[in-house]
Amino acid sequence: MKRLVILGGGYGGMKMLYKLLDLGLPSDVEITLVDRNPYHSLKTEFYAIAAGTTSDKDVRFSFPVHQQIQYVYDEIMKIDTEEEQVLLRDSEPVPYDFLVIGLGCEDNYHGIEGAPEYTESVQTIKRARHAGYKVGNLDAYKTVAIVGAGLSGIEVAAEIRESRPDLNVRLLDRGGSVLSAFDRKIQNYVEDWFKKNDVEVLHHSNVEYVEQDAVCNNGVCFLTDVTIWTAGVKPNHLVRELPFEKDNQEKVITNAFYQVPENKHVYVVGDCVSSEYSPSAQLAGQQGEQIGEVLFSVLHDKEPLAPKKIKLKGALGSLGKNDGFGNMYSQPMTGMLPRLAKSGVLWLNKRH
Repeated sequence: MKRLVILGGGYGGMKMLYKLLDLGLPSDVEITLVDRNPYHSLKTEFYAIAAGTTSDKDVRFSFPVHQQIQYVYDEIMKIDTEEEQVLLRDSEPVPYDFLVIGLGCEDNYHGIEGAPEYTESVQTIKRARHAGYKVGNLDAYKTVAIVGAGLSGIEVAAEIRESRPDLNVRLLDRGGSVLSAFDRKIQNYVEDWFKKNDVEVLHHSNVEYVEQDAVCNNGVCFLTDVTIWTAGVKPNHLVRELPFEKDNQEKVITNAFYQVPENKHVYVVGDCVSSEYSPSAQLAGQQGEQIGEVLFSVLHDKEPLAPKKIKLKGALGSLGKNDGFGNMYSQPMTGMLPRLAKSGVLWLNKRH
């Protein structure tokens, strides 16, 4: 029996699993998926959980049921590539013949004092729930600060503003304009939306340290009741500890088949694998499907075909429930259309 172990039930791991099921599992393959939660969740919607506009039950879904798939719900303590096993906190070690690592990312605090202790996060559903609890329980006219003005920070700030018009919302942007990775038209549109909706944006921010009730930026400390961190991510710590070659972002370098060159039975997907593209659910999903095709050949003892170059369709973001922005097939778009497109993508993910 060939033992395939999948670490993480995120976009990459699930797309890989569904692709294998669609293509047909060999009868001599046994799959074990390890995750801390007994469900798959749509991480792109965690910002709405933090704002209190979406219940977490609306963004989590059951794993597929199949006679050749078993699930272990536990915290992973170590990936032991020497003994080819995964060590868990409360369960027996899980041995593998083939391993797919899709453990996602965690917040990158850049060594800023107080940030890990005193900020909320949207990197896991548990932490997004906690952020939503803190924001939802604030009295009127209290202040929420969001550190980081990339896609996550923009969506968190906009959703909180729509959810709680009685709060003061402040967004700290390290650069001279929000959404530095997007087209200038989109940057200007989002900046104007924040002005119209009374969200304060502090450009050229340099957060020096964070306290329980304050953020100290460029020599000035201002009071805040909840601080949410969206200022960058890094691969899961378990991946950073692996004895494999990594890039300057600590992501594992693989060959064209997503295999670790020095251990070709180990595959890496999503935020954990080195890529020319920025991390996204779309990227992880496409990588997962390609790994599924590669593994289908490998598990049938056939030589796999090299995956085609990934082509991303663009990126979409929301400004509350009725406005949005996005690069769709290299064309910048703003307003209701990209917001509807994002809702359509979410509907398709739920339907799948």
